[in-house]
Amino acid sequence: MKLDGSAIHPAGEAILSTPARTRGAAGLWWGALGILAFSFTVPLTRVAVGAGLPALFVGAGRAVVAAVLAAILLAILRPARPRGRQWLSLAVVAFGVVLGFPLLTSYALASVPASHAATVIAVVPAVTAVFACLRTGERPKARFWIFAALGSLAGVLFAAIQGGGLGGLHAADLLLFGAVIAVAIGYAEGGVLSKTLGSWQTISWALIISLPATTALTGFSAVGQDVQASFIGWLCFAYLAVVSMFLGFFAWYRGLAIGPMVRVSQVQLMQPLLSIVWAAWFLAEALTWATVLGGLVVVLFAWLAVRSRR
Repeated sequence: MKLDGSAIHPAGEAILSTPARTRGAAGLWWGALGILAFSFTVPLTRVAVGAGLPALFVGAGRAVVAAVLAAILLAILRPARPRGRQWLSLAVVAFGVVLGFPLLTSYALASVPASHAATVIAVVPAVTAVFACLRTGERPKARFWIFAALGSLAGVLFAAIQGGGLGGLHAADLLLFGAVIAVAIGYAEGGVLSKTLGSWQTISWALIISLPATTALTGFSAVGQDVQASFIGWLCFAYLAVVSMFLGFFAWYRGLAIGPMVRVSQVQLMQPLLSIVWAAWFLAEALTWATVLGGLVVVLFAWLAVRSRR
């Protein structure tokens, strides 16, 4: 029990009782596992939309499936219900990661390639770090911000080269920028909430409170349309629902909860490289030495940013 009377989740008590050095390593490993799961999201969304599934159906429908899984898990394990301001935090998480990011990226990926989307989404770590600092009061050293900015810049440059350049801003870019802001807010708020509510509980309750909206949007997307896709398209949709929208957050929010959040968030700098590798695999996009080199530069700056936070 904290001094203000709010309960700390048992997982949070275990985290606090663990030596700081061990906590730091554990936070990074859990965060990396979450990012590996999320790295498939952009290319598989592109495949699902390209296979004939409506963008709105892909963005909202995967949250409906994930909410059903969350309801089953909550019914079996019966964890403590959120209380007081935790519901407000859950609404913020739901806005960012359940509604904002999936819907905006699904519409954007209906008209731009996965590599282009990865270019814009590469700035998520820096934006997440900003919101994490605003939310938690963390004040990392100046060199942390320098390496984080260089890593984000390197990610944008290598992904832009892979995608043929950003060109001028258009509607899809605005959707992707909106997705970046939404998911960064959701990541930061979810990381804080996971310390008291638990990692899987946070995403599960966020999915549940979003269910009325996601169900309505999914139904609307199917009205007057013959929602059909190939087996591969439905397989990609299943991954987006079960892993990207549900299981991946178990690891990611646990990593952010262990923290420090601004440090763990920089693991996301590896996501553009992984996403383009998967795009080359699933979408037959060219994978060049320039892409590999650019990705290694991103990973290097991510490592320097993480190291500078110690």
